[in-house]
Amino acid sequence: MKRPVIGICTALEPARWSVWEQRAALLGADYFEAVQRAGGLALLLVPDADVAADPAQVLDLIDGLMLAGGADLDPASYGREPHPKTVDVVPERDAFEVALARGAIERDMPVLGICRGMQLINVALGGSLLQHLPESVGHEDHRRVLGSFDGADHDVELVEGSLAATTTGERVHSTLSHHHQGVDCLGTGLVVSGSSVIDGLPEAIEVPDRAFVLGVQWHPEADAGSPVVAALVQAASRYAAAPSAA
Repeated sequence: MKRPVIGICTALEPARWSVWEQRAALLGADYFEAVQRAGGLALLLVPDADVAADPAQVLDLIDGLMLAGGADLDPASYGREPHPKTVDVVPERDAFEVALARGAIERDMPVLGICRGMQLINVALGGSLLQHLPESVGHEDHRRVLGSFDGADHDVELVEGSLAATTTGERVHSTLSHHHQGVDCLGTGLVVSGSSVIDGLPEAIEVPDRAFVLGVQWHPEADAGSPVVAALVQAASRYAAAPSAA
C-alpha cells in the first residue's frame, strides 16, 4: 500500500557538521520519525521563492502538510513592529510556509501546525501574535528551560467535539510546551479548540469547514504516546485516496 506523503517544512539555521559550518536546512528527527512510525513518507521541504509564488509545485507532490516548530515569525508578516525578544526571524521561510499553508487549506489538504506552525497558520489566515508571553501572561511556564522540555508539561482543555478533542481522544490533554509567543488576534475562519489550563492561552486552533486543519501549540512529535501526528498521516491517506485529490 502506498504511503501518504507528508511534506514537512524545514528551518534555515547556521549549522556545523564534520568540518563544515554553513547555513543549512534543518529539521529535528522527532518530526520525520513520528511521521514514519505512523506509516507516512516524510518529504522535507526547504524554503523556495518560486514555490512561495506558486505553491502548487509542492502541493501537487504531497498528501499532507506539517508546519514544524522553530524560530520566531517576522512580525512584518502580521503588520507589527518587532519586539526586542523576537529573534532569529527568517522572512523567506515565513513567505514559503504561508503560501503552502494557504494553498493546502484552499485544497482541503490535511495540515498540522506544531508550535511555530500553529502560529504560522494563524498568521497565514490574517491573525497576529503575542511576541513575548511573559509580558502578557505574567509567567514563563510555557518555556521554562531553553532547549528542553524539562518541567514543560501542562494540561490543555479541549473543546468537546472539536478536531483537537477527537484527535487526542481527551477533553483535558497533557502536553509538552516550549514557546514564548502565542496567538493574539485569531485569523479568518479559525476557532480556538484548546486553551491552557494555566492561563487560558489558545493552544489549539482549527478550521471547522475543513477536514483536517489543526494547529497545536505543544510538541506532539516529542511525545511517543501522542496520537496527533498519526492523525495527520491518517487524514493524508484519506486525502490521497479521494477522487478529487490534486
